[in-house]
Amino acid sequence: MRFKVSKIEIRNMQTEDEVFVGSCTHVNETDEWNEVCKRRIEWFHRMYDEKGLRIKVALVDGKHAGFIYLYPIETCPWGPVGKDLMVITCLDAEKVKGQGVGKALMQAAEEEAKKQGKKGICVVGFYWEDMWFMPAEFFKKMGYEEVQRKDNAALFFKKFSDDIQPPRFYESAYEFKPVPGKVVVDLFCTDSCLTTFTEAERVRKVCAEFGDNVVLNQYNSDDPDILNKYGIWRTIYVNGKEIGWGYEAPWEGIRQAISKACDKL
Repeated sequence: MRFKVSKIEIRNMQTEDEVFVGSCTHVNETDEWNEVCKRRIEWFHRMYDEKGLRIKVALVDGKHAGFIYLYPIETCPWGPVGKDLMVITCLDAEKVKGQGVGKALMQAAEEEAKKQGKKGICVVGFYWEDMWFMPAEFFKKMGYEEVQRKDNAALFFKKFSDDIQPPRFYESAYEFKPVPGKVVVDLFCTDSCLTTFTEAERVRKVCAEFGDNVVLNQYNSDDPDILNKYGIWRTIYVNGKEIGWGYEAPWEGIRQAISKACDKL
């Protein structure tokens, strides 16, 4: 009996890959994501030129199958803290799990890091119970060393040179600054993924519904100065209290959190 062997191709993102990557594989699933996708494609080009973003795309038998993002650590909007490293911020090959696509994308990312003269590469993985995204055990299998743990998140590192220090997580430097008679929403965000971009857009629009009752402060970690100052890349605070769902904040959840804060004024 003969078994068909799938052909895996890894390439730098091309024009025909942009919608697949910009929608995080969710092509034409919702109007909201379609609009975010258009704006993220513009962001890709800007970050390529200004911040050193690189995106590798996987194809299996000629069809889109996954992608991986990586940045120089000095410009990565997610952190962590370090020097002379590349950071993998997102790896998605879930729809072809078990076919070797994730491994091939990781190898391509490491080759890119070495090509740029970096001394190592790092990634944040998660110890999920029932979630596929960025699983810690996968990175261990790829030969990455766990160097720091924070709740269910772990920072993994692979060095290419002995004269390189391991990276470390940022520490939050957030301090709530109240405004008398107002609800203060502090939005820490990045345009680097579909979820965070979508969430930030929802927060802006919901805050606008409350008019002058709400003061919205926005901090985008795509600016390294913002990330270095606050040590936060994604969080929503309402009057100093963190709100979150583990996925993009739902419209009604944001609305309820702000409404409750308004009731206390």
